[in-house]
Amino acid sequence: MLIKIYSAAPVGIDAVPVTVEVHAVPGYDFTLVGLPDNAVKEAHERIVAAITVNGFEMPHRAYTINMAPADIRKEGAAYDLPLAIGMLAGCEQVQTKLLDRYMVMGELSLDGSLQPIRGVLPIALCAKREGFKGIILPAANAEEAAVVEGLEVYGLDTLLDVVRMLNGIQTFEPTIVDTRALFARQAFPSDLDFADVRGQYKVRRAMEVAAAGGHNMLMVGPPGAGKSMMAKRLPSILPPLSLEEALETTKIHSVAGLINKKNAANGSLIVQRPFRSPHHTITDIALVGGGQNPHPGEISLAHNGVLFLDELPEYKRSALEVMRQPLEDRKITVARTKQTVDYPASFMLVAAMNPCPCGHYGENNPAHPCTCTPAQIHRYLGKISGPLLDRIDIQCEIEAVPYDQLRDTKPAESSAVMRERVLRARVIQQQRFADSPLVHCNAQMSAKMVRQFCTLDSECDRLLELAMQKMGLSARAYDRIVKVARTIADLEGSGPILKQHLLESISYRSLDRNYA
Repeated sequence: MLIKIYSAAPVGIDAVPVTVEVHAVPGYDFTLVGLPDNAVKEAHERIVAAITVNGFEMPHRAYTINMAPADIRKEGAAYDLPLAIGMLAGCEQVQTKLLDRYMVMGELSLDGSLQPIRGVLPIALCAKREGFKGIILPAANAEEAAVVEGLEVYGLDTLLDVVRMLNGIQTFEPTIVDTRALFARQAFPSDLDFADVRGQYKVRRAMEVAAAGGHNMLMVGPPGAGKSMMAKRLPSILPPLSLEEALETTKIHSVAGLINKKNAANGSLIVQRPFRSPHHTITDIALVGGGQNPHPGEISLAHNGVLFLDELPEYKRSALEVMRQPLEDRKITVARTKQTVDYPASFMLVAAMNPCPCGHYGENNPAHPCTCTPAQIHRYLGKISGPLLDRIDIQCEIEAVPYDQLRDTKPAESSAVMRERVLRARVIQQQRFADSPLVHCNAQMSAKMVRQFCTLDSECDRLLELAMQKMGLSARAYDRIVKVARTIADLEGSGPILKQHLLESISYRSLDRNYA
């Protein structure tokens, strides 16, 4: 007797269909083929326990099970449920008439309860793409899969529930998620607001420009000046995620297994832009992704959001250098012997650092004089390579906040006011790039788009030529300066790039100007 059950295998941030073919004949044997890993091979012991505990008769059959296609590695315990259903169907304890209508996925406990799995959203999208009526999976994953419209999602608690549904003994209601209600949660204000920031008007302006154009940003200043405080408030002025962006972001977190752990407060769909802040001891693989069995790294988990690197020179240089290609291409390609996986990595890089090892270089504060030698300062700044700095559009110096500004009781400008200006600038950019669906903001412009949308008059051209000669800037830095100037013009509602826009953009090259 040959039985077919349908499931899926996550590959990158997508999924491919997997057919579990079960051939049952009289005897006592169990053979599993189709490139399963150890976790899949161990499913037999979990299945036997779950079947007997739930009152089913243990099938006395010789099973040969193939997981097709056989050239894709099957990993994890998510195949427990389809394998168990296949074994029960092989001895006619489960009817087969519904098996071709649903994908089935889930991990089994020894008592037959279904445990949550990772990568559910890509699997649900695969089920819809392949024309299945619905999907059967653990109840804990039901809301995550239900964001896919046009797919019946049945979240069940036990193996017994699944058997009763397939045999028509009990009827279950599919899970329904209102994506509009999920997106409505974005209307609630963030706990972190720029109204809490005292002083630092220049840096606030730089952050507004960065948010308006999606630009990378580096803040350089002494300890306690507010670098981390302001970076954490940057998401509060970013535009909301679109549904397409939310689905793509959720897929990445789903594959990483972070939906139920990290995002429980937001439900099944990530509706806020991610903010990732890894510690400086992070490894190269954890930052950019990879491993023996490839998984997304922090730069992919920050996709459509912000990656904040505090104390930038403290990160391993090798970890920073591997970010150079993703910063340009906005994706990371992880190549291994058995497979090559692409993960999206379109994020805003926001970094912070001290100007020297002691943190007080350039301060006019007798209480905290700089104790670093020129060689130490040069070595400290040298940890960040020139090519990486070239990819950071805005480099802003921060000074310590004066006492009178700290004690100022006058309310500072709130994130809501700043966000309104950012949204107006983003609307201009959406209209500008209406014919380029992969480009959403000025920072993502190609070289051809820069020539098309960032034209300079003769006065601006001479000004930029002088700045490049004096500061020794590269061709990449030229493009970055012009892109930032375009964003500043958008914030002011100006069509052409004017002299004042270009001057402000050039002023955001602090390291090129003062630390070269």
